[in-house]
Amino acid sequence: MALNKFKKTAIYEYIQVLIGSALVGLAFNMFLLPSKLAAGGISGISTILYELFQFNPAYVQLAINIPLLIFVVLIIGTDFSLKTLVGTTFLPFVIWLTADMKLSIDNPLLSAIYGGIMLGVGLGIVYRGNGSTGGTAMIAQVLKRYTGLSSGYSQLLVDGLVVVTSAFVFNFELALYAMISIYVTSKVIDFVQLQSSSTKLILIITEKEEEIQSIIRNQLNRGSTKMTTLGGYSNEEKTMILCVVEQSEAVYFKKIVQEQEPTSFVIFINASEILGRGFSKAQFDN
Repeated sequence: MALNKFKKTAIYEYIQVLIGSALVGLAFNMFLLPSKLAAGGISGISTILYELFQFNPAYVQLAINIPLLIFVVLIIGTDFSLKTLVGTTFLPFVIWLTADMKLSIDNPLLSAIYGGIMLGVGLGIVYRGNGSTGGTAMIAQVLKRYTGLSSGYSQLLVDGLVVVTSAFVFNFELALYAMISIYVTSKVIDFVQLQSSSTKLILIITEKEEEIQSIIRNQLNRGSTKMTTLGGYSNEEKTMILCVVEQSEAVYFKKIVQEQEPTSFVIFINASEILGRGFSKAQFDN
């Protein structure tokens, strides 16, 4: 319970911004910059300027972010901007601090995938803390707020122009790898924010509701909701039970139902985001 209360505090959000910004900086120095992948955003711009003029990427990002930060203060407000200020200053610091931390990965495709994953995890953590690392990430958050697009797709849109520019500075092959990295990043951002892949919504249409509810309650330790349905072919009333479980629990439930209640009609659906007791909150018996 103490941990849950701490997660609701501003301190926890600032810690998320710091950790996420550190991962973003490491992804840039370890994978993207050495492979000349301008994977969108201010980091992509700094990669291009480093190739053309040998400008220090940390200084470039800090210099470009100052006017953008002022823009965000005017558009979004103080609370977001304070966290953005932390991310905006801490990210260049990490890039400067880890400038020599490079991995010997010669394959740009691997760099695009690894860099995209680490970048997405970092940005996702930052966004969960209601912050930003500056640059076009700030613009993406503004776009998300006023259009309803997900953070991942907002980031994908605003990064496109940088990739097109990199195709002429480097080559079209590296630009393609940069696009792959951006796509991976956008998907990982949404995964980190929604934590979507590990939960399943189960719909069970059955005539043995007590047996099914007993399995859900006693063997999965989950709650359920039931409603009366009418068969379209048989015109007979049956019960539909709704239950949300973790991925591993869904596999276990499938095995039990096939053994004990094989006549039940069961549907497994990916659940994008779950809020409530047992998922975003602790269970009653914890």
